[in-house]
Amino acid sequence: MRPYTAQTEKLMIRRFSLSLLTVLALLLALNVASFAQQPTLTRHTRDVVMNGQAALVSHLPGNQTMELTFQLPLRNEDALKSFLQDVHNPSSSSYRHFLTVDEFTRMYGPSENDYEQLRQWAEANNFKVTATSRNNLILQVTGSAADVERALHVTMNLYRHPTENRLFFAPDREPKTDTAMQLYAIGGLDNFSTPHTALMKRTQSSQGASGQATTGSCPSASFCGSDMRAAYYGGTALDGTNQGVGLFEFQGTNLSDVTLYYTNAHQQNNVPINLVSVDGASTSCPPSSCDDTEPTLDITQALGMAPNLRDVNVYIGKQSPTLDDKGILNGMATHSPLDASLSCSWLWTPADNTTDDPIFMEFSAQGQNFFTAAGDNGRWPGAGFYWPADDPFIVSVGGTDLTTASAGGPWKSETGWVDSGGGISPDNFAIPSWQTAAAAGCTNCSKTVRNGPDVAANANFTFYVCANGSCTANLYGGTSFAAPMWAGYLALANQQAVQNGSSTLGFINPTVYTIGGGSSYGQNFHDITSGSNGWPATVGYDLVTGWGSPNGATLINSLTAGGGGNPDFTISANPNTLTIARGSSGQSTITTTVSGGFNSSIALTANIAAAKFRPSTIPAPGAGTSTTKISVGSNVKTGTHTLTITGTGGGITHTTTITITVQ
Repeated sequence: MRPYTAQTEKLMIRRFSLSLLTVLALLLALNVASFAQQPTLTRHTRDVVMNGQAALVSHLPGNQTMELTFQLPLRNEDALKSFLQDVHNPSSSSYRHFLTVDEFTRMYGPSENDYEQLRQWAEANNFKVTATSRNNLILQVTGSAADVERALHVTMNLYRHPTENRLFFAPDREPKTDTAMQLYAIGGLDNFSTPHTALMKRTQSSQGASGQATTGSCPSASFCGSDMRAAYYGGTALDGTNQGVGLFEFQGTNLSDVTLYYTNAHQQNNVPINLVSVDGASTSCPPSSCDDTEPTLDITQALGMAPNLRDVNVYIGKQSPTLDDKGILNGMATHSPLDASLSCSWLWTPADNTTDDPIFMEFSAQGQNFFTAAGDNGRWPGAGFYWPADDPFIVSVGGTDLTTASAGGPWKSETGWVDSGGGISPDNFAIPSWQTAAAAGCTNCSKTVRNGPDVAANANFTFYVCANGSCTANLYGGTSFAAPMWAGYLALANQQAVQNGSSTLGFINPTVYTIGGGSSYGQNFHDITSGSNGWPATVGYDLVTGWGSPNGATLINSLTAGGGGNPDFTISANPNTLTIARGSSGQSTITTTVSGGFNSSIALTANIAAAKFRPSTIPAPGAGTSTTKISVGSNVKTGTHTLTITGTGGGITHTTTITITVQ
């Protein structure tokens, strides 16, 4: 044993001091690491994992490749919500003054510094960046399951699905990151929810099968998309010129099926259809292993309503091994040029129902409207999926059973479809301000929770569909058809708004509910008062069809006028082209639609003396229709003449024209 000396004492004290410093340093490092771990702002654990309903099978192999989407939170979110209120308020100076993608990013998107910090953190944790985003909102990466576990402090396991005959992977706890940076959400951490289309195939037991179409223009008298245009629009002046429609799809498609559809329908399509892969997903759909019914019908229904669109962009993302809804939605929000009218016919269940709200808010700020099919399992929640159809930032589209007067003819009657999704939000979203008045007048509606759907269109088993190399008639139905129909209809309204020197319309629900609660509701919508999905269709707003289906050009006029704000009216003629022999007469319907509390009579005058125009006045409050007899004298020259009809009332003047060819 070494003898104890003063030198030994000094050495022991020094070693003890160093050991103490080492312990303190370790404790400090542990405290710093613990402090730096940041939870995400949204939830990622599944209830069935946490409550034991999903039985644990095994640990996910560490070498399994995972595809993730890291999403940063928005900046200045309170200011964004205030801007969204103003941009949809007709009384605001910001009304319909929408932002570009760059403006949105600069004002509300994550900063360049935050986005670069996210990229560096991802690469430092062995993730490979596969795609970036121009709005700095999402970063798409791949990495191994082991990398995911280390970076996010989770254990990735395989579980047995409690309701489906399959396994799914999911984290055992909420993810956290060892950095001061906070993530909003992480896409791809589980594959618990497989997306479903809002599409049904007719069977003998189908509830909604109340008879096949008998007045359609397509084979077997089924409905073409053009029949929906005739029933719900009925005019010719608007065709979607210079407007784009964007379609949300979890799989690719074969454009040869679109060609087959138009060939068999004896129609022609000249609109470019662009297949946009947002995450490396295949844009094709081999018939041997893929069913492209959904994308094909979405395309043909949108084009049927708006046959001269600038283009149709089909945004395609993966649903296997994990669905990438964030990639698809963000692709829609950052495409150049932007599509102002968007449609989704897919439903799924996220771990957190607010996960995509930042992108939905970006749509709204940029003048984009997102239609979502309300589902085909009747009253919510039912047996199927419903989200995102109950989200307050989207327009939810229910289903009806439509009858037309003839092939390619006008609307005749309509009832609520028995399978239409609708009801009180199963996700318990708070009722938005624009819905409170409608809910107050609706017996079955919640007064505190979001109700749906907002609008509706035909969804019964009455359509002509081409997919997978063949075609069927009166076999498929669903709100899958109704959502792209509305997207095409909105493209017509956006076309008119731009022609009037305004912007596109953006998120239409605030305007739709103003129109629905106004005196001209019956001229704007087909109010559907019969039928049931578990809730009854009633007069006014209901939980089967919302406000109903669009009633021709009148609703377009009201949407473009804003549905509120300053008193105003619009005037239109249908038809606006006539061929009349000398000495004979023709007829046109003049429609005036008021908005913003307009309450004056409207005097109508014509500029061609030889054309007798009756009646001359529409009584207060000014909204209505008049069947106008136009007589052509026997001495009028043959050729083309323009009849200008001027409406004057309340100090406001508007005109519409009818082109008359005299024979």
